[in-house]
Amino acid sequence: MIQVTLPDGSQREFPGPVTIADVAASIGAGLAKAALGGRVTTPGVGSRVVDTSFLIDQDTQLAIITGKDEEGLDLIRHSTAHLLAYAVKSLFPDAQVTIGPVIDNGFYYDFSYSRPFTPEDLAAIEKKMADLAKLDEKVTREEWDRDEAVKFFHSIGEKYKAEIIASIPTNEKISLYREGNFIDLCRGPHVPSTGKLRVFKLMKVAGAYWRGDSKNEMLQRIYGTAWAKKEDQDAYLHMLEEAEKRDHRRLGRELDLFHFQEEAPGLIFWHPKGWTVWQQVEQYMRAVYRDNGYQEVKAPQILDRTLWEKTGHWENYRDNMFTTESENRYYALKPMNCPGHVQIFRSGLRSYRDLPLRYGEFGQCHRNEPSGSLHGMMRVRGFTQDDGHIFCTEDQILAECAAFTELLQKVYRDFGFSEVLYKVATRPEKRIGSDEVWDKAEHALIESLRASGCDFTIAEGDGAFYGPKVEYTLKDAIGRHWQCGTIQVDFSMPARLGAEFVDQGDQRVVPVMLHRAILGSFERFIGMLIENHAGAMPAWLAPTQVVVCSISEGTADYAHSVAQTLKKQAFRAEADLRGEKINYKIREHSLQKLPYILVVGDKERQAGAVAVRARGGVDLGVLALDAFIERLTTEVAERKDTVKDAANASASGSTSAGSTPA
Repeated sequence: MIQVTLPDGSQREFPGPVTIADVAASIGAGLAKAALGGRVTTPGVGSRVVDTSFLIDQDTQLAIITGKDEEGLDLIRHSTAHLLAYAVKSLFPDAQVTIGPVIDNGFYYDFSYSRPFTPEDLAAIEKKMADLAKLDEKVTREEWDRDEAVKFFHSIGEKYKAEIIASIPTNEKISLYREGNFIDLCRGPHVPSTGKLRVFKLMKVAGAYWRGDSKNEMLQRIYGTAWAKKEDQDAYLHMLEEAEKRDHRRLGRELDLFHFQEEAPGLIFWHPKGWTVWQQVEQYMRAVYRDNGYQEVKAPQILDRTLWEKTGHWENYRDNMFTTESENRYYALKPMNCPGHVQIFRSGLRSYRDLPLRYGEFGQCHRNEPSGSLHGMMRVRGFTQDDGHIFCTEDQILAECAAFTELLQKVYRDFGFSEVLYKVATRPEKRIGSDEVWDKAEHALIESLRASGCDFTIAEGDGAFYGPKVEYTLKDAIGRHWQCGTIQVDFSMPARLGAEFVDQGDQRVVPVMLHRAILGSFERFIGMLIENHAGAMPAWLAPTQVVVCSISEGTADYAHSVAQTLKKQAFRAEADLRGEKINYKIREHSLQKLPYILVVGDKERQAGAVAVRARGGVDLGVLALDAFIERLTTEVAERKDTVKDAANASASGSTSAGSTPA
């Protein structure tokens, strides 16, 4: 008898070997229809995801996978990638297939073909995929001898597949999957039939070098998305539409914040308005440093090769570093700030009484990223980090990590991010340091998150070779995730660079080094801010907080006076005294997403008041100038987005509209 244990602890017995599909059918017809695969856990083998045709021949723990499971979604996407290849080969027999993995929210497949695929081709391929899915052809797994598989794929003109298979060790069996008249190399698993693939859409075509090497042929990469339910795909496509509207590159041009140009690839030209946003972010973070025990430092941009050799960067990271030579010495622009901070730490004799010692730097770094990977402000070659390093003892790790998480949460809230995801990356197989030290470091990170009331996941083996880390991921206004902050425990670099302190027993001891960043790259974070707020920055961040518009030439002096009063209160205000109609002025400044537009006519001048329009067309009525200043002062000081609150209230019909002069 074979005993199968299900996730709820219940058990089912079968007289002999049984497939996943058979187990699902024994539970119920509904589950049998929904089953896409299974996760089996067997002694000596461990846990793995398999096809529904997988034969269970020993006592096993089993979880049936459906489209409701994350693993089921991966199965759907992986199988849809093969359906894409099937459709392409059906329509374009001379095309060669290469690789087609699952990616976030979808999949892609790379093809070699004699001409570029057109939008019309893409539409035809998607229709063919739908037709093939309707056939509900069975997807079957076959095992082949490696050399036999190489010979077969050569015989059908698939040289890329043959090359991939030839690189596999000779003693390994090759698994192929067949659906209809299409057969492809794959480890699997796959859905049981093409009829399970009902919700998908092809998105775009891009170029990609074979095996990622620019010396090889340029292939055509077709991207697609696939889902278990149509409403999930609709929500995703809507999110993409929103993302397009919020694209920081487009908004950067429209709001006159920054630009890029070919003469400086991966580097940003900041315009006055954009640099104003930068300054607000930097001044805020400088206050965070000051109020939380950090000493701001500044290390050199260029450091000698010998230092990078000690850290291991010259050997392992040189291709990503900009290097230069002078007077027979080699230098590199720093790709990160940590070695410089270690030099500052070790410049004098440190005592245990000095610890924890917290350094912070707005450190400008450069990395020689491939040109194809550059993406606006999100992936650049020159960037500034809110970089900090905490030198402490092992006993201080927990307290420092807990304090950092609480600080990070406050910073993210102030910038308008209310949801944070937490992940602890633990020891990798290849690492340095004793298990006792790793135990202490991992325990400190986990307990620091618990102390802060955070739910978190564990990423087994994803830590750096020198220590574990916590990754902090933000969720933005349209549901996208951005990995930003991190704190890493490092037992390696301080020792490599000779950092020591004198402990209570007058012994020289190597400190623990905590690498921490809240925003990460300023450039990337500001890009995120722009997209999260759709360019409509809260008043405390907005490059221009208020514009004062005169209705007529006779009120121009008063409008100018109001703007000057606001400037003296340290607000970023402008006066629009042009002889244009007031509705034209309001419309023009509204497109610039300003928090407030003040309109002044004769009545406002006589009363020492202003007619206030908040962003989003919300009419707040006529306020005394002092009352408006008080409102704006509170909003900026508390970093509240009361403009958004007013717009939401107006949309729900709960705001009383005042009267704005015309």
